[in-house]
Amino acid sequence: MAAFEKITIEALINAPVEKVWELWNSPEHITQWNAASEDWHTPRASNDLQPGGQLSSRMEAKDGSFGFDFIGTYTEVVPQSLLTYVLEDQRSVTVTFSSKGDQTLVVETFDAEKTNPVDMQRAGWQAILDNFKKYAENV
Repeated sequence: MAAFEKITIEALINAPVEKVWELWNSPEHITQWNAASEDWHTPRASNDLQPGGQLSSRMEAKDGSFGFDFIGTYTEVVPQSLLTYVLEDQRSVTVTFSSKGDQTLVVETFDAEKTNPVDMQRAGWQAILDNFKKYAENV
């Protein structure tokens, strides 16, 4: 099987790493920011933040026309620094959190799936990260 292409996105969040980590990982916050556009939402999320633990979120179009479950299993968790997990389709995701004083650089690297164009995947994941940035800076 051919290797997955890697995609990297990032955002500099105007909030300290402790706050960014909490907002990124707490299900009550995930449901507030985890959407790529205003017509999508995440009605539920869970997060067992430990190696072997599972993260899960349900993403749906607000009009009910489409939805999917996003599920991964953690392989590494370093508080306020690093998350790695494997999705159900065996793609891997790495998220780093780098403290820059009162700011935090969040960098996500993930394996592209084979169904949708890479540019579309990059844009979708970046839109979610941008939504997180907006949420983290205003909550």
